Amino acid sequence: MALEAADLARGQFDFESLYEMQGSMLREMVQRVYQNSPFYRKKLDEAGVDPGSIKTIADLARVPFTDKHELRDAYPLGLMAVPEKQVVRIHSSSGTTGKPIIVPYTKKDVDIWAEMMARSLAMTGVNNRDRVQITPGYGLWTAGIGFQAGVERLGAMAIPTGPGNTEKQMEMMIDLKTTVLIGTSSYGLLLAEEAYKRGILDQIKLRLGIFGSERWGDKMRRRIEEIFNIETFDIYGLTEIYGPGIAIDCPYHSGLHYWSDHLLFEIIDPVSGKQLPPGEEGELVITTLTKEGMPLLRYRTHDITRLLPHRCPCGSEYPMIDRILGRTDDMIKIKGVNIYPGQVDHVLKVTEGAGSEYQIILTRIEGKDHMLIKIEGEEGKDPQRVAGEFKRNMKSWIGITADVEVVAPGTLPRSEKKSKRVFDYRDM
Repeated sequence: MALEAADLARGQFDFESLYEMQGSMLREMVQRVYQNSPFYRKKLDEAGVDPGSIKTIADLARVPFTDKHELRDAYPLGLMAVPEKQVVRIHSSSGTTGKPIIVPYTKKDVDIWAEMMARSLAMTGVNNRDRVQITPGYGLWTAGIGFQAGVERLGAMAIPTGPGNTEKQMEMMIDLKTTVLIGTSSYGLLLAEEAYKRGILDQIKLRLGIFGSERWGDKMRRRIEEIFNIETFDIYGLTEIYGPGIAIDCPYHSGLHYWSDHLLFEIIDPVSGKQLPPGEEGELVITTLTKEGMPLLRYRTHDITRLLPHRCPCGSEYPMIDRILGRTDDMIKIKGVNIYPGQVDHVLKVTEGAGSEYQIILTRIEGKDHMLIKIEGEEGKDPQRVAGEFKRNMKSWIGITADVEVVAPGTLPRSEKKSKRVFDYRDM
């Protein structure tokens, strides 16, 4: 559903009342982690923070942040805050950029996560008559089993295909008449284009797609929707904070609702660490209000977004964040300008004839930074005209000049997982 100005006129979201409600949960959570987590007891003591003094979100600003490197340094179970006999499951990050992060879950954690995931699915319109094909990975990764728990909690049929094997995915989708597809947006696009190439779209019964694990732009969203003739939803989550299912957009697509009865969201200035008010863009910081196995206080996600100040016209009581623009560690600095991949997605959106796929290639030539952006053009569009318009839009919207190469549709690589879009060869 398109969001009209009249919808926004329904009013501002009452964050003051929300924070008042979360205050009692925050007080209990800080006391609990201080008592049960040696990691946080030491952290708060070293910062000179009396846990009893943290009563409001304003007080929370005095609590030091928790960052990913601390979770890695605590490998394997240094942040566990319950006796081991209460841990029923562990999950882990991939560890591709260092030591993996091991996350312990109690039975209550698993139940709350399943409930949040069921809420997420229900918000998109999934019901107990749906057949849900789950393509993310299983095992130590959170996604596959997290989605399955939500599907089963909702009473829908889970089809746990897991990742890869596109031939089998197509077979299951057709033979079992899958109605909901779950995966990364990159794999959603790959499956859509493959179904189109094979001429089997008339045999596919999909009505919804739920995609996450990477940020994706409106052009990619529209392309998946147009090929499959479905509505798509953006789901958000992190391994450290349960997994996927902590926020999702509703049919109004005006932002991602997050489950504020379990999670406290702050937005901070990523440089100064100062709390920012609703509406201002910055880094998302999460405090887990009800998590037991590995509760986190002020965890820096490094994801760039904002708390949306308006109330959603869907009527939900849950507040919203904007779709993720990028990550602080994905930021590209070139010629004195900071660029996030989400900004390039926006330039694609406003450029007529540009497709959804792109690559940013950074090199250094004779001591000067150089940026080449490869983009796919739409079928039948003049590549030179599209390149010229994209280049002008880059200058207008982002303030930087880049070389642009328009390639044929389907030329850039597709992925069963996440698509790599930035290639920085400047220090090689």
